[in-house]
Amino acid sequence: MYGYRRAEAHRPPKLFESVQVLNGASAFLNGAAPGGSGLGGSVNLQLKRAGDTDLNRVTVSASENAHFGGSFDVARRFGQNGEWGVRLNAAYRDGETSIDREDRRTQVVGGAIDYDSGPLRAALDLAFQNVRIDALRPKVTVGSATIPAVPDGDANYAQDFTYTELRDVFGALAVEYDLADNALAYFRAGARDGREEGIYGGITVLDAGSGAASGTALFVPRTDNNEAVEAGIRVKLGEAITHEFNFGGNASWQVNRNAYDFRYGPGFAGYATNIYDAPQVELPSSALVGGDLEDPFPISRTRLWSAFASDTIGMIEDRLQVTAGLRLQSINVKSYSYFGGDLATEYDESAVTPVIGVVLKPFDGLSLYGNRIEALQQGPTAPLDPALVSNPGEVLAPRKSLQYEVGGKLALGDVFVGLGAYRLERPGEGVLADGSFGYLGDQTHQGIEFTVNGDLTPSLRLIGGAALTDAKLVSGNEVPGVSEYTANADLEWDLGFVPGATITARAVHTGPQWVDAANTLELDSWTRIDLGARYVFAADDTPVTLRLSADNITNEKYWASAFDVFSAALLQGTPRTIKASISADF
Repeated sequence: MYGYRRAEAHRPPKLFESVQVLNGASAFLNGAAPGGSGLGGSVNLQLKRAGDTDLNRVTVSASENAHFGGSFDVARRFGQNGEWGVRLNAAYRDGETSIDREDRRTQVVGGAIDYDSGPLRAALDLAFQNVRIDALRPKVTVGSATIPAVPDGDANYAQDFTYTELRDVFGALAVEYDLADNALAYFRAGARDGREEGIYGGITVLDAGSGAASGTALFVPRTDNNEAVEAGIRVKLGEAITHEFNFGGNASWQVNRNAYDFRYGPGFAGYATNIYDAPQVELPSSALVGGDLEDPFPISRTRLWSAFASDTIGMIEDRLQVTAGLRLQSINVKSYSYFGGDLATEYDESAVTPVIGVVLKPFDGLSLYGNRIEALQQGPTAPLDPALVSNPGEVLAPRKSLQYEVGGKLALGDVFVGLGAYRLERPGEGVLADGSFGYLGDQTHQGIEFTVNGDLTPSLRLIGGAALTDAKLVSGNEVPGVSEYTANADLEWDLGFVPGATITARAVHTGPQWVDAANTLELDSWTRIDLGARYVFAADDTPVTLRLSADNITNEKYWASAFDVFSAALLQGTPRTIKASISADF
């Protein structure tokens, strides 16, 4: 929904033990993603499972302005040897956030049952979440020749009639079986049922000096159903020279049902508003409706399947590893008209995408790597707004990408340093000369990334990094919303003179970003500082953890990023937000 800010369905952190960011080419590992994303990396969410010890944890939290919540987390192991595990966790939060009038309510319940005995391991995960946000602060579209000054950090130019409600139910089953000491068979399956309904606000600044703007609204009902399966076998052979073979296949299905109701009011004029002092108005009348608002019918159906085979050859006691593989990927996408539900376009394309990778460990603590990987990706969807393109809602044909990456990782005692360079090439989308949404030609993203993490001293820990990025559109202009340089650092310091106390600090810096594809509007760089502390102690043999943090402690006002090449939209950064919590393990 170009020009409007959706509260994208997210996975609440209470459900996960850890979040692993896999940086670099990962398309061969997972195949094409249903939404067409994830070429330059992926995020692996590790769901909570019962550990070796029982767990009874209760947490109470609060944050500005009046956002309160609580959660519990319980885990047990059963059986003669503890082969059965059960974990249940839930959370509820509600109230006004640090942005004026923005209210969020989150309900989460997650559970897991796992079995681990002998050659068989299995786990079943189930989860439910419901999120409602009222008066969600919208994106700001720049309709003037200059970028407006940033409003106060807690300012909210949303209308009271805007809201979004997202409900998700999802589950996953994983089974592994050791066929032999050197052979493993695995199977995974998952499904999700997602529902969304909301009235989203759009705001376009017409006068950057005064903040005068026009506002519109968009009502969207939507459902998404996803199913996926994967199966394979891993076998390791050899001694002096080893081979680790991986064979398998996966498939996924997705059905999207949605409709839209653009509410511009009479003559598509919208309503008068201002980002510095927004008056509250009545919900505008309908101007353009697509689909069935009461019972949305399918707008797109996606079927992905692939078969893969790879061999990782290990030599010199695995100091040299070479991986080569092939993935046969097929993508079938059907898109349907919003006006009647008839089939509008269908793409059914296949490709063999190879991967080659090398890892060299010349001595302990140093790893050098390089890879070349291709991927077939689902095509993007045209904006819904007919004022932007002549083919709103159309799904483009799948596109193929190519990525190169080289780098190294070095261990210096307890500190780990990494340096990598990459180049990604793929067709870029945009508005064609005839006004339709389509592919314009090849687009490139390349850059250098540096990371450092580890224990600087026994009481001081660091996680940090910096990146230089060169992202070019087909025209040769810079890609909007992509900063040429970014840097961040997280520090933790255990206070030896106060046992159990830790001070935390985070600095995030983002360089200038272009707002529009023509590279005429540019955002200033910004820096945000977060500070925090935690204190762990025992109360009658009960471990208790107190946490206090202040995000954006200087209350920096900044446009955080640019969105939507077609509408030159901005997203404002969050204001200073104080958070506190107390957890107890019984």
